[in-house]
Amino acid sequence: MDAESQDRFREFVQSRSSALLRTAVLLCGGDRHAAEDQLQTALVKVAGRWSRVEDPEAYVRQVLYRQQVSWWRLKWPRREVAVAEPPERAGDGGESAAELRVVMRGALARLTPRQRSVLVLRYYEDLPEADVARILGCSVGTVRSTAHRSLARLRSLAPELAALGPAAAEASPPRDISPVEVRP
Repeated sequence: MDAESQDRFREFVQSRSSALLRTAVLLCGGDRHAAEDQLQTALVKVAGRWSRVEDPEAYVRQVLYRQQVSWWRLKWPRREVAVAEPPERAGDGGESAAELRVVMRGALARLTPRQRSVLVLRYYEDLPEADVARILGCSVGTVRSTAHRSLARLRSLAPELAALGPAAAEASPPRDISPVEVRP
């Protein structure tokens, strides 16, 4: 890679790494360390092809999704996912955006990697079902059924997310929470 390409690559990493890391954290179920490793691996792959990549952010995202798919297709996962329980709530019963983010990350972490990938692609990245199916290498029907089952499981794991229903989500959607419509 020549000096000009290196400068463009550095600029890209500096400007887009935080957004890409947020996506990686969601794909990894809230495990920031695994997400950082996943993003670093993706950026290494992009650096090797930098001169041929037309849309680097799309390419990095594609690599992130495919790495996640490769991980959940393994017969024996290589690592355990540690999940911390959300803290006790204050007495008034209302939840702040920070508490909802903690609950959402905890609930996402308890989903299977496949369910988490479908929800992140479909609702956080706001991709159509056909694109999600193409990225994950499965059929549109599989994406639909997985999304349906994943949302049902998410509702059962974190009923407190009902506060993020359509009206609450439109009023003030926290950026770190996937805008998943959760109904009681």
